[in-house]
Amino acid sequence: MNTSQFDGNAAFAGGGFMPSQTTQGANSPFTPSKIRDSQTLLPLTIKQANDAFQSSDGSNLTIDGVDVNTVTFVGRVCNKVDQITDSKFVLDDGTGTIECIKWIDDPVDSNEVDGILNGMYVRLYGQFKGLQGKKCINVYSLRPVTDFDEIANHFINCIYVHLYNSRLQRIQASIPNQQHVPSLTQITPTKGYQAQAVAANQFSGQHNNGQKTVEDMVLDVLHLPANRTRTEGCPLESIAQHLGLPSDKIMLAIHNLTQEGMIYEGLTNHYKSTVNG
Repeated sequence: MNTSQFDGNAAFAGGGFMPSQTTQGANSPFTPSKIRDSQTLLPLTIKQANDAFQSSDGSNLTIDGVDVNTVTFVGRVCNKVDQITDSKFVLDDGTGTIECIKWIDDPVDSNEVDGILNGMYVRLYGQFKGLQGKKCINVYSLRPVTDFDEIANHFINCIYVHLYNSRLQRIQASIPNQQHVPSLTQITPTKGYQAQAVAANQFSGQHNNGQKTVEDMVLDVLHLPANRTRTEGCPLESIAQHLGLPSDKIMLAIHNLTQEGMIYEGLTNHYKSTVNG
């Protein structure tokens, strides 16, 4: 039995909470591939991850009826072991523990893991994998938590998304033949909260005449082949230079996309898309 090293007093020592920041080989989950499927980002607790089960076709893990691929956690690093090719550690968020691996492909990756120590609270993004009942996280990006309000905020996000997806699952189960109900055709359990939120046209500055929003344009830049291969993310200045728009509009679009789980921050002011462009 694992003994949790999560420090609840430290985690919830802050005041209020801030708005959401959300947001392979065939035989082994521990492989250096960074190819990502067309999945949206889900905030999870480790208990949710450990309770996930295999989808009916065996292709994905599912939580609350939603296929889970790209995830974000907040927790405490334990048992960190650095090697030349990778860094392995256990993440503990107070609800459970899960093994994580960050592959070292370049100096950027090495610098990232060198700044993480045992006992440190981190925010990480990665791919959720399962093989023969063993769950693990292939880490794309991680950073230290500098404001402990972020921990409480993360758990609130997890609760909200869990309730949202659970409700979608109940609605789906109550509709015997969904294709005959046009107003509910977008309620798809395999998409869940994030996909539904993006479909709701909640981005600021959105137009009804077919013109692209700033958010769409930012995603187009992040989906360029040269930017998709950047493991650290695309620099903010590169996005601004490519679009030629005022920085305040770009930052608002980035904030909206982060809120909806469409992008996440790799290095500081470097951004990556969570969907396949």
